[in-house]
Order: sequence, then structure tokens, then C-alpha cells
Amino acid sequence: MLLDHNGQDCWSARDLQAPMGYDRWERFEVAVNRAIAAAENSGFDSLDHFRGASKMIEGGRWGRQTVSDYRLTRYACYLIAINGDPRKPEIAAAQTYFAVKTREAEVREQPADVSSPEGILALAEKYVEAARDLVTTKRELAIAAPKAGKWDAFCDSDGLIDMAAAAKALTKVTGGLGRTKFMELLRREDIRFLQRQNPRLPYESHTKAGRAEVKFVATPNGQWVEQTFFTVKGLDWLVDRLGGALLPAA
Repeated sequence: MLLDHNGQDCWSARDLQAPMGYDRWERFEVAVNRAIAAAENSGFDSLDHFRGASKMIEGGRWGRQTVSDYRLTRYACYLIAINGDPRKPEIAAAQTYFAVKTREAEVREQPADVSSPEGILALAEKYVEAARDLVTTKRELAIAAPKAGKWDAFCDSDGLIDMAAAAKALTKVTGGLGRTKFMELLRREDIRFLQRQNPRLPYESHTKAGRAEVKFVATPNGQWVEQTFFTVKGLDWLVDRLGGALLPAA
């Protein structure tokens, strides 16, 4: 835990990445961006809770490098937890933690006096206010992350989508192209996703933008080759580029 320029408690997003179960910053930043959108849709200034920062870490050409970071308030940490991947045990635990703390705060509140009509009315108003807050929060979270989970059925355990699965996911957009023809489509001049000189790999701009990842995979003959995988962000980008509806194939 750190202190911000106002002396308030804050946390480094980079320090929370691993405890929340994310091995790659790019994936954790997706949850951070959803949380920022949720804060803004709730009427908050996101800069009050997600302050841009930098952090020195081990690695890089000279042994240490400066990377981007966020200084997070407790509210920001809460939003990241509820906008994270609930399949991760760490995220599920964080969601439970905040739920318990919220309940503890509710219990500590002075109970309403129901011995008078005024007390009963005050209690009823509290219930109505809580119900309205719940409906509003659910609506705002739906707006903040409208695409969450859309490609889950096509993702592997790392949250990535191989070419065959991507072709299947976009059947409605591509007209049912198989894996080979789908990869040919990705090398078209107006798409420029896969390199022409190395047709297995994406252009570097796509990996830097978090649209693709390259991993070594084993072939049936025991060799290891580089293979391109879409991220969820990459598949959304491709659908937008193809001018299709942002919906997975049935």
C-alpha cells in the first residue's frame, strides 16, 4: 500500500496484477480499463481513482526499465475486482472480500427505529434507495463491459483463440471460411493482420496493441513452431474491420 499526493491510501496496479491472478499486464489492463469505464459511467472522475503513474521493474536491456502503472484508490480496486475474470480464484476471492466488507459496513450502521410511522417510512426509503442503486449499478456495469464473455466459448485456458476457433467464431461474418482460407483473408491488403513474408505470424503492430499473441506449439511430428493466437480484443478488432455484427457465431 502507498500514499498518494493527498496522503490517502492507494495501491499500485502493477503490485495487484499477480495477487489478482493475472500473469500478463496486458490482460490485467483489460480489467482496469473496464473498471475505469464503470467509474465514469457512475458519474465519477476516473482520474480521482485511477491516477496514471510509472514504476521501475527488473528486466529490459539495462536490467531495469520503467513501465506504465496506475495508483488506485480502494474504490478503484473494488471496481477492478468486480470487472475481472471471475474464473480466476484470486478474482473470486477479491469479489468475496469486497462483498463481506460491504456487508460489515451495513451492519455497523445504526438500525432504523421502527416504533413510529416516521421510522418505518425511513426504513422503507432506505430499501427503495438500495434497490435503485442495485438496478443502476447493474445497468452501468452492462454498459461498461458490453463485450465481456462474448468469445468465451472459443477461448483456450489462457483466454486466447487459435485460427481454427477464430474461423468458427466468425462463421456469420466470413461466410464459413475454413482455417486455411481464413488465414488467407488475414493476409489481404485491407486487413494486413498476418505477414506475407511469414504467414504464420502477425504484424508487430498487432502484438503491441494486444490483438494477438505468438506462442510455440508442438506439431504431430514433435517439432515446435510459432503460432498466432487472437486475443479477445483482436477478434473484436477483426470483426469491426470486416464490417460484421459484433456477435459470435451460433
